[in-house]
Amino acid sequence: MSSGQPPELRRAIRLPHATALVVGTIIGASIFVQPSEITAQVPSVSGILLVWLAAGALTLIGALACAELASTFPATGGVYVYLREAFGAPAGFLWGWAMLWSMHSGIIAAIAVVFARYAGYVLPLDETGTRLAAVGVILLLSGINYLGVRHGSGLQTIFTWGKLLAVILIVALGFALGGRVDQHFVGTAAASPVTLDGFLGGLVAGLFAFGGWHMVTYSAEETVEPRRTIPRALLVGTIVVTLAYVAMNATYMYVLPLDQVATSTRVAADLADRLLGVGGGSAMAGIVMFSTFGALTGIILAGPRVYLAMAQDGLLFRWFAAVHPRYRTPHRAIALQAVVASILVATGTFRVLFTRVVYTEWIFFGLMVLGIFRIRQRRDVRREYSIWGYPVLPALFVVCSFAVALHQVLRNPGETLSGLAIVLTGLPVYWLWRRYSDPAR
Repeated sequence: MSSGQPPELRRAIRLPHATALVVGTIIGASIFVQPSEITAQVPSVSGILLVWLAAGALTLIGALACAELASTFPATGGVYVYLREAFGAPAGFLWGWAMLWSMHSGIIAAIAVVFARYAGYVLPLDETGTRLAAVGVILLLSGINYLGVRHGSGLQTIFTWGKLLAVILIVALGFALGGRVDQHFVGTAAASPVTLDGFLGGLVAGLFAFGGWHMVTYSAEETVEPRRTIPRALLVGTIVVTLAYVAMNATYMYVLPLDQVATSTRVAADLADRLLGVGGGSAMAGIVMFSTFGALTGIILAGPRVYLAMAQDGLLFRWFAAVHPRYRTPHRAIALQAVVASILVATGTFRVLFTRVVYTEWIFFGLMVLGIFRIRQRRDVRREYSIWGYPVLPALFVVCSFAVALHQVLRNPGETLSGLAIVLTGLPVYWLWRRYSDPAR
């Protein structure tokens, strides 16, 4: 690179790192909490396993669709780029707008708080201490990613392998020591039939537990051979997570009665207490901290690449389009994300924003996959990977994505519609920005 050229992002993410990013960003705290929400809505062992398999199958279809788009547009920004190419700049801007102010920054804040609360098993933390610990872990991991994508992706890979080993250990111990339990896969005391509404509610919860599969696409320009690496990482990573989730849930239901799984607020800790006696929950708290720390590493790595792409397109202040001359990272975008997420933690506003807006992510996913039909009609693009089962599987994913969003609206109309309104405030911001910003700036 000559001295007259601006610094570029460094290609350092290979297939093992990309696969670890897929697995590591999905497996966070949800598998240690979300099974209770699903079991409460689907009080059946077979129904619960079917929900997790269905959620994994839909996630896999979405990942394969994302893989085709990644092989077509191997550029920094991922979903932002795909929406922009399919439906124009406003659609891409809305995704980035929702990411920065609620969806992505909100999930960083939420997972950081989960990490800090489990740290309370080790350190005596009050509410203020918990928030300070959460902000501290955000700043720490932002600093590591600031220093280079190799540092961030390497740390992500280490923690992902650690999490998978922990899952294998939990499953092995569950079926080995759980044999001492009198009855296995015990249903609820007042068993009720699985309803369509309950199944859909459980499926929504399962899909949220699979959240983050798309984030590997954000760093395409830092990925070695992205047209090949990203599709492979998405395929392998999604299958690994699905197997891990089904195995973990089978372990919960093998050891604990469904009544307890359905009502527990810390199902993984209850499992550990049953297997190891009192104090087992503290050991599980360490595993949850390890898992959430690893998930945060990947999520913090991914987001700034979208803001970098937006700034390069003139949809965010150009100042955030800078790449660090030494570390070759989007350092200012990393700092922006860290500040927003820390503010959400400090004020506690992430709870309202994230819970109201997170379902809208599936509207964007539906639009993203719908965009494949439009992009395939263009003659100026080429792809090196095509989704299996086109057009049936993409169409099925689009229908299911919009069904997820509609189901959430019908269940909680006031909360979800206000969340959609928060996202749509990005439209007047976009038009004002386009009108008053200097395109040559």
